[in-house]
Amino acid sequence: MPAGSHVVVGMSGGVDSSVTAYLLQEQGHRVSGLFMVNWTEDEQGYCTAAEDFQDARRVCEELGIPLHRVDFSKEYRERVFARFLADYAAGKTPNPDVLCNREVKFQPFRAYALRLGADFIATGHYARIEHGADGPRLLRAVDDNKDQTYFLAGVERAQLERVLFPLGGLTKPQVRAIAQRAGLPVHRKKDSTGICFIGEREFRAFLARYLRPDPGPILDDAGRELGRHQGLMYYTLGQRRGLGVGGTRGAREAPWYVVAKDAARNALIVSQDAHHSLLMASQLVAAPFNWLAPVPSPGTPLLARIRHRQAPQSCVADGAGDAVTVRFRSAQRAVVPGQFCVLYAGERCLGGGEIVSAGAV
Repeated sequence: MPAGSHVVVGMSGGVDSSVTAYLLQEQGHRVSGLFMVNWTEDEQGYCTAAEDFQDARRVCEELGIPLHRVDFSKEYRERVFARFLADYAAGKTPNPDVLCNREVKFQPFRAYALRLGADFIATGHYARIEHGADGPRLLRAVDDNKDQTYFLAGVERAQLERVLFPLGGLTKPQVRAIAQRAGLPVHRKKDSTGICFIGEREFRAFLARYLRPDPGPILDDAGRELGRHQGLMYYTLGQRRGLGVGGTRGAREAPWYVVAKDAARNALIVSQDAHHSLLMASQLVAAPFNWLAPVPSPGTPLLARIRHRQAPQSCVADGAGDAVTVRFRSAQRAVVPGQFCVLYAGERCLGGGEIVSAGAV
């Protein structure tokens, strides 16, 4: 990248994007900030967007760079939030962070930045990217605990052109140390957690504002009714908290786990076996699958993640079209429809797709 290039940085008001802007400026580039407003309905103050914008403004003032503010709440509601609700209504457990990257950050955000005259765009994601004659190569971050390629695997390859991830070779402590040395006012700011439009509020209460609860029976794996659930949308595979079936007569003193959802009977199936056969899967189907690299030959040893921060799991994958079947060397616990399966060849992220089904080989 030539020195003096104009780089537009997605500023979130957090330490990661702030250090991203600082590092690019130190490298001699002309840097601008762009703050995205993705959610505007917040009558009870759970979303921190207003506070985050002020933090982004303070950082940009410290660095002496311009800050633009753009409202993408309409795009977010139509492309991310509507899908989020539809998936929960269908009994899935969606991942809005993957959808936000794919539908907002690397589509309207990228297009807006290029209209501002950007030569490149940059974000504070922990990932690495190499640009070559054959196109962009997405690589896992040096800090595997912070690696965010899982959330980037749904972005189309063409949308990764002219994208920079300056933090991919750093650890989080190094990033905070850089922020402190640079005198950035957010160097001690806590990382954001959860989903912006939910914030710190109680998840069930939020979801009930948009989806009608549909109570039904909680059954053990022998069909015995143990209680009533408030709606299948509130539970996910492997969950052990908030089931309300403790102290069941004839059952041993041990936790209960969600092992299946029976939509036909509107029943939640639970067991005290943390590795019940219903909860374990040796293969899955992901579709539609977004390939970021040439499709590997069937049987090629690969690695996969079915959740963020999971240690990469040995597998093989078959399918070059819309659907990909992934077979694991070791059975995986709680393979959740609606989440993403992301494939890797060593450090390179090959792409990812939504999990639509899972089971035994």
